[in-house]
Amino acid sequence: QVQLVESGGGLVQAGGSLRLSCAASGLTSSRYAMGWFRQAPGKEREFVAAISWIGGRTYYLDSVKERFTISTDNPKNTVYLQMNSLKPEDTAVYYCAAERTVVVHRNPDTYDYWGQGTQVTVSS
Repeated sequence: QVQLVESGGGLVQAGGSLRLSCAASGLTSSRYAMGWFRQAPGKEREFVAAISWIGGRTYYLDSVKERFTISTDNPKNTVYLQMNSLKPEDTAVYYCAAERTVVVHRNPDTYDYWGQGTQVTVSS
């Protein structure tokens, strides 16, 4: 059974940084894409970043491309999202997700497994 557990959210001032972690268990192979999504109140879930366990190619939402970095620690089965220069508009619940594929997608509907989410609040 696949489980994804996020941590690292919190309250930070604009311009600050946070690092989100997603501990994955039950992934039976490395043929997964791992994604980070976010959902603000009253808005749809939005793609933020994704990475393929194989090759490590990364993909980003344009508005976070120069500020956020997605990475993996393969021995620990953990995916990270380093968020720098945070803005109030980054405030949302952030979710980790996994999809059984080597092709990375941005559509949340294609992902098979989800974590419970972690709140990120950026104050102005």
